[in-house]
Amino acid sequence: MSSKSEKVGIVGSGLIGRSWSMLFASVGYKVMLYDILPAQVETALKETEKELKSLEKQGLLRGKLNANEQFSCISGTTKLTELVKDAIFIQECIPERLDWKQALYKELDGVLESQTIVSSSTSTFLPSLFTKDLKHQENMLVSHPVNPPYYVPLVEVVPAPWTKKTVVQKTRSLMEEIGQKPVTLSREVEGFALNRIQYAILNEVWSLVDRGILDVKDVDSVMSDGLGMRYAFLGALETAHLNAEGMTNYFERYSKTIHAVSETMPSSPPRMEGKTAESIAKQLEVMVPLDKLQERREYRDKCLTQLSILKKKLNE
Repeated sequence: MSSKSEKVGIVGSGLIGRSWSMLFASVGYKVMLYDILPAQVETALKETEKELKSLEKQGLLRGKLNANEQFSCISGTTKLTELVKDAIFIQECIPERLDWKQALYKELDGVLESQTIVSSSTSTFLPSLFTKDLKHQENMLVSHPVNPPYYVPLVEVVPAPWTKKTVVQKTRSLMEEIGQKPVTLSREVEGFALNRIQYAILNEVWSLVDRGILDVKDVDSVMSDGLGMRYAFLGALETAHLNAEGMTNYFERYSKTIHAVSETMPSSPPRMEGKTAESIAKQLEVMVPLDKLQERREYRDKCLTQLSILKKKLNE
């Protein structure tokens, strides 16, 4: 077994924390999983071992190490000082509560070693909101994954105004090393990139349903059976590039049309409440009843697994 000597810490034993643990262990990092309750740490380790063996059985295990070798790289602790000792990188995965994050980062700041990068999985909060005025703030940033990160590789690397460039570069390199696909924002912006794009789509989807142009099932089909088929392999800009004789030609052909159609869209984002919200919720509960949500999530994850396998084969 080949194993790295470097240590990586994971704060939080939920699904995202366990996923990060497996990703780092897949290339042999020594991973220490932290939570405040011993029972949560114990449960997380059991679930991680179970999932690694299941992935191996299905032929879906990432990395060159087998499941037992990967699991042997992972340990747990309830002591923050033990977590940070000799760690080169810590990925925080606690719930999306700003006050919790601020308290955790203040506590971490008091015990961190100078070489340690601290990264948050937050999809909501700008890194400046929970790293301001900390002693080690220049070593702190966001690495926002997409759920489930084991199958969806995108990671948004988002620096605070005071994050060192070398920290951003090291974080991106680390994400690439564990097989993720990092994108680096030059500065923090509300919603980062993924959610800004996602919200733009949701705003227009809402508008089409609100105006009675499409129902929920059909408007979702526009993505799953149309745009999403392309976007699973190509981004929006490359899709346009291929839809004409290059992007310059695309702009020549369609820029005026794009502008004209865009002017018919709502000038301000809608408030997603009221009768339209109730209607959308009811239609979705017919499509996927609330007691079937977990079953549908499992279907989603199976689809993402097979898609990631296909993309890997095609790209090779």
